[in-house]
Amino acid sequence: MSEIANINLSIIILLLPLLGFFIVLFFGKKIEKLYLVEVGIITLAFVLSLVVGFSKLGTYLHQDLLYSFTWIDFGNVPTIGNLHIDLGIKIDNLTVIMLFVVNLISMLVHIYSMAYMKGDSRYSRYFAYLGIFTFSMLGIVLTDNILMMYIFWELVGLSSYLLIGFWYEKKSAADAGKKAFLTNRVGDLGMFIGILILFTNYHSFSFDYIYSQMSAGILPFGSEAWLTAAGILVFMGAVGKSAQFPLHVWLPDAMEGPTPVSALIHAATM
Repeated sequence: MSEIANINLSIIILLLPLLGFFIVLFFGKKIEKLYLVEVGIITLAFVLSLVVGFSKLGTYLHQDLLYSFTWIDFGNVPTIGNLHIDLGIKIDNLTVIMLFVVNLISMLVHIYSMAYMKGDSRYSRYFAYLGIFTFSMLGIVLTDNILMMYIFWELVGLSSYLLIGFWYEKKSAADAGKKAFLTNRVGDLGMFIGILILFTNYHSFSFDYIYSQMSAGILPFGSEAWLTAAGILVFMGAVGKSAQFPLHVWLPDAMEGPTPVSALIHAATM
């Protein structure tokens, strides 16, 4: 399969869960057995991830597949130069493995949820939240720049809050959702500051460009200490999402959400 075909399929995989979210949003009360549509969409995403995986590992094992375009062009900015924000995807061997893992877990959670959530008054909304969570995770896996990764990272935090606090009429569930959201904001703030340090010095959000500059010995503010600080700050985001000390306090209360949600969050995010 050609490079462009792999890239197009990867974009489709990314957008399918988002499509499911909008179907529920606009047609949730008009389509009977909407959950079958949602499960069908995520199953299709899983099958396509297998196709891309076999193609990448079989034909392009030692080649990364890249696609990007300029989203916003700020032109020539003083002290920075030509500033623009790109949207793009990068498909390497780790990407296709994670595409498979995320879609597999999400598909199994969708299938199990059909029976588990049956009879719930917000049945369709639940599947919409699963869709936006899966979309966010796939975005993290596919993006080729640190800014878009951060945006998808925040979407994961938002959808986690919605899923953990899904039964918000219970005070314990509502409090658990708020606790998870606020705790993760602490880690994400550190991550945001770390990204700002990197951008201030490298004037780019591209992973490949930042890595190339580091490999060439170009360090933030000319100091290894600043590079270490940026790395630790970015890592704080992972500390929050994966419930590591001291940002682990939200995890026990996360079980207040539907059980399949716990499986999805613990497996996909952590």
